[in-house]
Amino acid sequence: MGRSLRRLYTAFMPNHAKTRCSWARNDLAMRYHDEEWGVPVHDDRTFFEFLILEGAQAGLSWDTILKKRDAYRQAFDNFEPEKVARYTQRKLDALMKNEGIVRNRLKIASSVANAKAFLKVQKEFGSFDKYIWQFVGGKPKVNRPRKLGDVPAKTAESDAMSKDLRKRGFNFVGSTICYAFMQATGLVDDHAVDCFRKQVSQAQKQGRPKGRPH
Repeated sequence: MGRSLRRLYTAFMPNHAKTRCSWARNDLAMRYHDEEWGVPVHDDRTFFEFLILEGAQAGLSWDTILKKRDAYRQAFDNFEPEKVARYTQRKLDALMKNEGIVRNRLKIASSVANAKAFLKVQKEFGSFDKYIWQFVGGKPKVNRPRKLGDVPAKTAESDAMSKDLRKRGFNFVGSTICYAFMQATGLVDDHAVDCFRKQVSQAQKQGRPKGRPH
């Protein structure tokens, strides 16, 4: 199901009828959970966006980043890697004064290094999409956690991704950050077994109609 169809589906499903993963506790988090988290990404700009956002989250809560997401889009030219790669020191200094984003000098500077490394990957593989999906064999890895505690902080796949990204010049790409990135971009589906999103996915695979899950 594409993002637009998923939004349409969730819009018609009564909010009280939705059993979600336990971490989605507020309106912003629930919208992100319902429409984006775990949805397979194949758009390079979106991949770059999550690389920046997941790196910015290090040491902070994801709710904090979601609240700042619109400000990040404006501050980082809608996450266009070609533009971010050309940022000057003057631009970085201006970003350090931007109260809408996480004002961490190392994280901000890493966005430029990551943009340059991102462009190199695109040139080598034809797209970042083609490169990054190889870490899960080209298709989402679907897990069946029963509770939040069953979800790992990192895996062998995220270890491999982290190691290779670092080798290619990326920063703020430790294994834990990489696993969160994999969850966000749908390389991994960690929705709980009783989450309505997991049930929708299972219904589709079994050829059921796209209406309310059974």
